[in-house]
Amino acid sequence: MGFKSLLDKLKLEPFVIALFGMVVLASILPVRGEAAVDLKLVVKLAIALLFFLHGAKLSREAVVAGITHWRLHLLILAFTFVMFPVLGLIASKLGILSSTLAAGMLFLCCLPSTVQSSIAFTSIARGNVAAAVCAASASNLFGIFITPVLVGLLMHTQGGAAGGWKSVQDIIIQLLLPFVVGQLARPLVSKWVEKHKALVGYVDRGSILLVVYAAFSEAVVGGIWHKVSVLEMVVLLVACCVLLAVVLAATTYGSRALGFSKEDEITIMFCGSKKSLATGVPMAGILFPGPTAGIIVLPLMIFHQIQLMACSVIAQHYAGRPREIAGA
Repeated sequence: MGFKSLLDKLKLEPFVIALFGMVVLASILPVRGEAAVDLKLVVKLAIALLFFLHGAKLSREAVVAGITHWRLHLLILAFTFVMFPVLGLIASKLGILSSTLAAGMLFLCCLPSTVQSSIAFTSIARGNVAAAVCAASASNLFGIFITPVLVGLLMHTQGGAAGGWKSVQDIIIQLLLPFVVGQLARPLVSKWVEKHKALVGYVDRGSILLVVYAAFSEAVVGGIWHKVSVLEMVVLLVACCVLLAVVLAATTYGSRALGFSKEDEITIMFCGSKKSLATGVPMAGILFPGPTAGIIVLPLMIFHQIQLMACSVIAQHYAGRPREIAGA
């Protein structure tokens, strides 16, 4: 009973376990040779399908409904695409991580916010859900443009492995184009997508697992576990915890200082402190070809799990506040 309670507290979801399972599988049985070439093609198709479905799921009405709250959205975008990258740049200059893991931390900081978990935690905490839907969706939409530009600028100055401005073109073709097609096809497919939510969820998560397996297979073949030591993993874990703590504090006290309501404060904190695994993993495969991608996504995978655990506890804390305070 005690162990089950611990798991419930940590929110170790089957998907998170499967995610790290892909790392183990790739470490034991990495794909090689012609099979690796075929897998790359399958991964590209899976990514295109993933972002097509994201486009088909995104409600235009939700975006229009929340867009009027411009102060809240600008603040969330500032935390996501300004403060986070600055913190990542600082972390990369401290010299506590290897150059590739430091590049992974910087890449993590350039990513957009999550959608599903940001909205879910905002709902649990009794925050401004309508604004969360709009803010998280806008973050992901802008991220398709902003993230590769930030990576090209910041990681070029760091001597990172980003693919330069050609990567922006690859992002547009592999991510933005399927997303736009999904949006255009929404009147035709939205009912089917809504009816088959479970199937769409399997495609969503299955695509990410496939990308992780492909990236780590290439990294294992390239000798990733000879390049990352146990000590570096521990330092990376601590760095991710510190990064999340700083951002949670900044989003919480920043929103209070600017006079936002408690509901808006909750939305700003959950949408402004998260980074998207669903967007980040496919993007890393495009921006960082070769075995580098497997190491680059390590900080993101660790940060993702930490943010789920921490935000789960925080959401429950907010949910326990008296109703009269929530309506004040």
